[in-house]
Amino acid sequence: MKFTKLSFILSSFLVSILFSTQAFSSCGKVTIAEMNWASAQVIAHIDNIILGQGYSCDTELIPGDTVPTSTSLVEKGEPSIAPELWSGNIKNILDPAEKEGLIQNVGAVFQNGGEEAMWVPTYLVEKHPELATIEGVLNNPQLFPHPEDSSKAAFYGCPAGWNCQITTTQMHKAFGMKDAGFEFIDPGSGGALSGAMGEAYNKGQGWFGYYWGPTAILGKYDMTKVDEGTAHNADTWITEINDLNFPNPTKNKYPASTVETYVGKDMLNNEIVINYLEKRSFPNTLLSQMLAWKEENQAEADETAIYFLETHEDVWKNWVSADAMSKVKASM
Repeated sequence: MKFTKLSFILSSFLVSILFSTQAFSSCGKVTIAEMNWASAQVIAHIDNIILGQGYSCDTELIPGDTVPTSTSLVEKGEPSIAPELWSGNIKNILDPAEKEGLIQNVGAVFQNGGEEAMWVPTYLVEKHPELATIEGVLNNPQLFPHPEDSSKAAFYGCPAGWNCQITTTQMHKAFGMKDAGFEFIDPGSGGALSGAMGEAYNKGQGWFGYYWGPTAILGKYDMTKVDEGTAHNADTWITEINDLNFPNPTKNKYPASTVETYVGKDMLNNEIVINYLEKRSFPNTLLSQMLAWKEENQAEADETAIYFLETHEDVWKNWVSADAMSKVKASM
């Protein structure tokens, strides 16, 4: 009788442990791509904290970049989550894979979408209103000196490895910038690109190049978007502007940018992750403020994520369950 009673107690104990373990691990392993620009890094860390602490997912941050991450998503189903993909330029890769059930688009990252454009300082436009147009910029190369050779003008494109290096290179071709005296500059990194803009702005000099938002720097510096003087052509944007080997692309206009979160095949049936990500979307202005705080305080991405969670509970409480919210708050 004692043996039977002891067996029952042990069995009950083991069952309770089993259910507890299953509840803890029901989310499973989740890899999150941490891209190499500020907004994507902060968002990756926010996802990491909420899923890891709030839902007990076994999360891991892994290095990412637009083209390698999207390619890996399609070909390997990894990472589990790509939190911030500027997908408008790579729909030719993503859409067929989604139709095949290899990946899933789970929604917009920014409530107002992303913004890609060519920019010049507003103080220059106030002095020379024609600089609000691409024609005006190209007619005034002397106002945008190359940092290493003032006899030339400079157009700042994207760093190698970023998909926008393809589009900026092709836009440089399409508008005949080289013939107008503008050399294409690969800044080498996102930090160097923003640094070049900031240095020129603080000196009151000319600067012409590509940038995107929401970002801290566009909140910090008053920049004017350059009007391309033509309508957006979705077809040639894909076939010409997104193809580095296309020799003579036609002029085009930057589209309103679609910035989305994608998940890999291992997450397609993970209700915890999908339900969270489908609700998770950031107000553009707020995210720019977070990035400005990060820059001003020289904070790391994880510190900025914690600052967001501590100061904007009113936003993220709508993304999670009450239980998950309590666990996230307790973890901080």
